[in-house]
Amino acid sequence: MRIPTVTYRIQFNSAFGFDSAKAITKYIADLGISDLYASPIFKARAGSTHGYDVVDPTQINPELGTEEAFEALVKELQQYNIGWLQDIVPNHMAYDTQNQYLMNILENGPDSTYVDYFDISWNSPFASSNEPILAPLLGNFFATSLENGEIQLKYEETGLNVNYYGLKLPLKLESYARFLNQNIGKLSKNLGRNHPIFVRLLGILYIVKNIPSEVTAQQRRDQAAFVKGLLWELYTDNQEVKTFIDENLQLFNGEPGKPESFNLLESLLSEQFFRLTYWKVGAEEMNYRRFFTVNELISMKVEDFKVFKNTHALIGKLVDEGKFTGLRIDHIDGLYDPKQYLDRLREKTGDTYITVEKILQQGEDLPSNWSVQGTSGYDYLNYINGIFCQSENEEKFTQIYSNFTGIKTDYEQIIPNKKHLIIDRNLAGDIDNLAFLLKTIAGNYRYGSDFTINGLKRALAEVLSRFPVYRTYTNQEGISDIDRSYIQEVVEAAKPHTPFLHNELNFIQKLLLLEYDDFLTQVEKDQWLYFVMRVQQYTGPLMAKGVEDTALYVYNRFLSLNEVGGEPGKFGITLSEFNEFNQHRQTRWPLAMSTTSTHDTKRGEDVRARLNVLSEIPEEWQKQVYTWSDINRSHKKTIKRFAMPDRNDEYLFYQTLVGAFPFLDHEYGDFVERVKDYVLKAIREAKVYTAWLRQNSTYEDAFVDFVKSVLEKSDNNLFLKEFIPFQQRVAFYGIFNSLSQVLLKIASPGIPDFYQGTELWDFSLVDPDNRRPVDFETRQSYLKTIQEQTKTDILKLIEQLLSTKEDARIKLFAIVQALKARTENIKVFNEGNYSPLEASGQFKEHIVAFARSHGNKTIIAIAPRFFTSLIQPGEYPLGQQVWQDTSLKLPSGMPSAWKDAITGQTVQASDTVSIGETLKYFPIALLVS
Repeated sequence: MRIPTVTYRIQFNSAFGFDSAKAITKYIADLGISDLYASPIFKARAGSTHGYDVVDPTQINPELGTEEAFEALVKELQQYNIGWLQDIVPNHMAYDTQNQYLMNILENGPDSTYVDYFDISWNSPFASSNEPILAPLLGNFFATSLENGEIQLKYEETGLNVNYYGLKLPLKLESYARFLNQNIGKLSKNLGRNHPIFVRLLGILYIVKNIPSEVTAQQRRDQAAFVKGLLWELYTDNQEVKTFIDENLQLFNGEPGKPESFNLLESLLSEQFFRLTYWKVGAEEMNYRRFFTVNELISMKVEDFKVFKNTHALIGKLVDEGKFTGLRIDHIDGLYDPKQYLDRLREKTGDTYITVEKILQQGEDLPSNWSVQGTSGYDYLNYINGIFCQSENEEKFTQIYSNFTGIKTDYEQIIPNKKHLIIDRNLAGDIDNLAFLLKTIAGNYRYGSDFTINGLKRALAEVLSRFPVYRTYTNQEGISDIDRSYIQEVVEAAKPHTPFLHNELNFIQKLLLLEYDDFLTQVEKDQWLYFVMRVQQYTGPLMAKGVEDTALYVYNRFLSLNEVGGEPGKFGITLSEFNEFNQHRQTRWPLAMSTTSTHDTKRGEDVRARLNVLSEIPEEWQKQVYTWSDINRSHKKTIKRFAMPDRNDEYLFYQTLVGAFPFLDHEYGDFVERVKDYVLKAIREAKVYTAWLRQNSTYEDAFVDFVKSVLEKSDNNLFLKEFIPFQQRVAFYGIFNSLSQVLLKIASPGIPDFYQGTELWDFSLVDPDNRRPVDFETRQSYLKTIQEQTKTDILKLIEQLLSTKEDARIKLFAIVQALKARTENIKVFNEGNYSPLEASGQFKEHIVAFARSHGNKTIIAIAPRFFTSLIQPGEYPLGQQVWQDTSLKLPSGMPSAWKDAITGQTVQASDTVSIGETLKYFPIALLVS
């Protein structure tokens, strides 16, 4: 197995393809990167900006470059001994015309070769349905779209299809008869009934009218190809036939302003294997499994071996050829049976480095029987972030938030409320399907015969809304003890909220725990297990939408903690909790990834580093917020005594400004536009005054206008005059938090991961903001200068970096130096012990330190925190004068001389390390024995 030393995430798209990656290969090698970590590179929907909307997993995405360009990139990476960690998407594909598997199903229905590829109602073993597959892709109501002429019938060599802007769906073969029967008498008169062309057309009609009810997929495919070929030949060879078909198209496509003219097309659409609807219908009626609530992403049944085999053929080939040296599995919790999938993947790819995108709550661990190296790193992100939040100020921040916004609800109470909101508005159709299956099972037994579907649905919703984790992992092998405890816990928690549904809750618990009655047949047991595994596929999306995409935008007490997998209700973590996490990681998951920014994080790593400074200065923060609010009151729009934006959204806005405000003046104009886009997304996600499903333009416009007015650059903008000095002070301290954070990530157990561009300051907001193009030219220029100056006079370089820290070269320098040490001592970092080191002296609480040891080699990481009570703005956390008597006690048997990998200087130590001496030149240290 090739184990990455450090990974670098690249977001491929049409503007940054294989050639672009090849151009920066030397740069990332010089940076110290061992493995390129690539976003999905398989053929995606045209124009995809992220690659997760795959349309063909058996092809490389042509928008990223040619096959030759891909091969050239692989060769270039291999020349620098850089591996390739590939993000793959086994859960879903795009609901798109280019998805030929899906189009085959929509054309051929249950007779399609690919009918088992997607998770649709037709192939559900215990709750199947023959209703048309929903196509909730219209931008307006079906009737409106139809009568506006937006839905059009078209004909081309591939056959008849219905078009809606860029969407094109194929018609079933049987529908050709309805289409060709229109005006056929006119064609008969023009050609004559015995004309060979007309006879051939009648032959086509006969075939499509007499398709046997039972045909194999191959036979149907052959018939379709034969009919389409004959018809296209007639259309292209005979003007009369062409005119006939073109006139029929015009007839079916109706005339806007004449509703009755669309009757033919409506009737034709009603007999298809799909049902075109307004996209909002998908929230309440759903007969295919989606990725979360995204209608345009249809989930696959990768648990079917033939689906797995086909969709992973190219992945396996590229692994076998050594082009992919590792895999990252997207949304592992969406799969029917994650363990089965991982076992198959391991068997297919052998000894390959594999991580999973798995969101772990604090205290939760990966299932021990998964054949993976660990998670993609959100768990690490939240632990490292938590130690920079000053926990003792929690009560003050709670009071500030409550007083300013009027919100007194605890975060723990918000979660079930928001999950219920998602159940009611976004996933209603999905829970209806589960409730129907539950009712079917209950009806088989005397003790469940009186349960109503509404009662079961309410009980099930209450249970699901209180799940503390993304999902459990019950399968045919049974249920684990930890999952059993989760289920028992949530059922008990649900009972006080549903006092009249205790019998239903007990029944649900019985099913979820697989407490089979002795009299159950194997088929009944299979049905119970199927229900449980379906529920497990539902809890993850519910947690993601209810928490990540709703609660985290509603509970704005302290935005630094509002992160994927985070727990904003817990105000930071203790140093001992951080150390315990790292020790467990070193013991159980030493090769898991450690990330601080990703394409999915709610804000960039340096935004959080800045915001954490606020946790140290609650009184000053409170004063500033009220001052700003008073200044900006006139910029709010008031309707019926309601001022917009409300105080909670205003509080989010001020934190966002403090965290993301640019250092450089020339970035300001772009920053204002980014903030406008961000607040729109934030309030839609919050779903309080507006939402994606029901946009409130009045509130949205008021907030955007507020942002514009507040941030207008003018001499008489009192807000900016008051805001900028405070923000600059926070940003000053945030720099040192950032340096400490990056050192700890590199030195902690796990594989450090860098998101593209974050080697300089990362003040990004949520996607798509964090997927903006990266200025690699500037980074390459900075790196070259740093490397040259490091060789000549490193202390002079450090002095320059400190004096120009706003340009972020100081962060790049720290990363380069630390990664060099990591690469040179990789066994220490991958296999070494982890020992927390205890600080003593006046500022002991300001030091995070630990030792990594392997054989006779020891490396010590020293990272300060809580700088506002350590130094004044403009001062540096350097030297004995700052740190006084603060020191680290070393384990016995340590050497007396150490080299700081960051500064290149020698540090003397006996039983203790003086922090003032160690941090004499630079704010962090990595001591190598």
